[in-house]
Amino acid sequence: MSVRIGTILIVVGLGLALVGLLFVLRVRIPWFGRLPGDIHIERDGTHVSIPLVSCLVVSLVLSAIATLIALLARKR
Repeated sequence: MSVRIGTILIVVGLGLALVGLLFVLRVRIPWFGRLPGDIHIERDGTHVSIPLVSCLVVSLVLSAIATLIALLARKR
């Protein structure tokens, strides 16, 4: 049981490190925030961006990946 928890913690840690690296390198995803349904407001020098649909797409992709990993882990 403790080996399984350790493996999960390592995977989560590596995922967080990858996300942190993307932030440090300032990697831009060209479509993120520009899909239909994303909200952009510009007024008097203020810019507000609310990427609703982009976040939904990212959530669906991450959920699909997590489901596949869970299915593969059960088969072992």
